[in-house]
Amino acid sequence: MRGSLCHLGHSLARRLETRAPPPATTTLLRGLASEPAPPLKKTALHDFHVENGGKMVPFAGWSMPIQYKDSIMDSTLNCRSNGSLFDVSHMCGLSLRGSGAIPFLESLVVADVAGLKNGTGTLTVFTNDKGGAIDDSVVTKVADDHVYLVVNAGCRDKDLAHIGAHMEAFKKKGGAVDWHIHDERSLLALQGPLAGAVLQTLTKDDLSKFYFGEFKMLDVNGVHCFLTRTGYTGEDGFEISVPSEHAVDLAKAILENSEGKVRLTGLGARDSLRLEAGLCLYGNDMEQHITPVEAGLSWAIGKRRRAEGGFLGADVILKQLAEGPSIRRVGLFSSGPPPRSHSEIVDASGNHIGEVTSGGFSPCLKKNIAMGYVKSGLHKPGTEVKIVIRGKSNEGVVTKMPFVPTKYYKPS
Repeated sequence: MRGSLCHLGHSLARRLETRAPPPATTTLLRGLASEPAPPLKKTALHDFHVENGGKMVPFAGWSMPIQYKDSIMDSTLNCRSNGSLFDVSHMCGLSLRGSGAIPFLESLVVADVAGLKNGTGTLTVFTNDKGGAIDDSVVTKVADDHVYLVVNAGCRDKDLAHIGAHMEAFKKKGGAVDWHIHDERSLLALQGPLAGAVLQTLTKDDLSKFYFGEFKMLDVNGVHCFLTRTGYTGEDGFEISVPSEHAVDLAKAILENSEGKVRLTGLGARDSLRLEAGLCLYGNDMEQHITPVEAGLSWAIGKRRRAEGGFLGADVILKQLAEGPSIRRVGLFSSGPPPRSHSEIVDASGNHIGEVTSGGFSPCLKKNIAMGYVKSGLHKPGTEVKIVIRGKSNEGVVTKMPFVPTKYYKPS
């Protein structure tokens, strides 16, 4: 969802994690660059992470914490039972404004943005002219002339170039839209069953009627923030966009008001949590050659958009909706070593039928989980498969996702 872990390598995760078996940190640094890399960018909370024992690693051009003093497994479990605070300031928030903001955005994404109520949002996908996913994003209709969205850190340059080029063409045709990239703000994600109660202590606004997918501008800890009830863990929670000069104070206030139950949490547990929730990771489970239909995100394509099209690659996507895709994203349980990205999936006769895109050991379920793509017809839950790891076939079975039930806060 959104979210956005790309390229964290397995070897680093195994070195940092001391308990066995390793949890589902499938994408941590795919390897160090052979050429000197530019200096890593730092979020406003960088020194705060270090002071609190954060183990910092390169991630999408940023220095980010992969874990703190507790293990990745313990952090994952604590998020499910109490709560976690993540620094996700490396992600890119931006606002589109103007009378043409919504029509412009709808030319690039599959969501029915115009159909959203003001102050509500949805997951969407930026597509290319072949229907493939350029990135996934949560987009919020703040007002008829204002849209707020957050794109993945690893896709920032690509996304901004794509949006900017199409915006220039749109404006040359008379379209009224401008943008602002919120580099002056930081982004914190507060996730877990205590999220609502802890955040309520820091704002006068009543959060009990503030539901999953909604957006508000309000004061948190005495500072004007953008607040979205969303997240990347499957738990209840919030993403808080705060002016960067107030980010550390807000993080401290959240931790202090939780009486130690909400913990700073790094990218390692964030990956385990999103995999247990069955959420895609761009760069692994979604790529430019994978369509939203193949990725199991047909629900994100609005009814009006299905009828009218009007977005890049619409002809390919609408055909897949009508006829069905040739491959489908599935969940998997498996025996043997935890499956990893690019592990081959075969049938009982050893025939290639697909590939794992994310996988690992689930701290909550205490078993191996994975997601990947298989040929249509072999995607039904209960289908038995084999997953090849280091040349050896291991028993597997297709299963529904999410692996761990979601707990989004919705009206009862």
